[in-house]
Amino acid sequence: MRKFFNFFLGALIGGFLGASVALLLAPTSGEELRLEMRERVQRLQDEVRQAAAQRRAELEQQLAALRSPQS
Repeated sequence: MRKFFNFFLGALIGGFLGASVALLLAPTSGEELRLEMRERVQRLQDEVRQAAAQRRAELEQQLAALRSPQS
């Protein structure tokens, strides 16, 4: 358990350091970067919602087929 905690802590600290360095060395300004990140997150959220809605429709169709009387 201790090894896992140490690994997790190291990965977390490494992630924060990597993200900080990436932001500091980014070729765009902070405002442009924030706008771009916001747009990417919005696109990702839209894609996830669309995929979830599609999967839900598929599952509802399967459920309706299972509930229908068998002939």
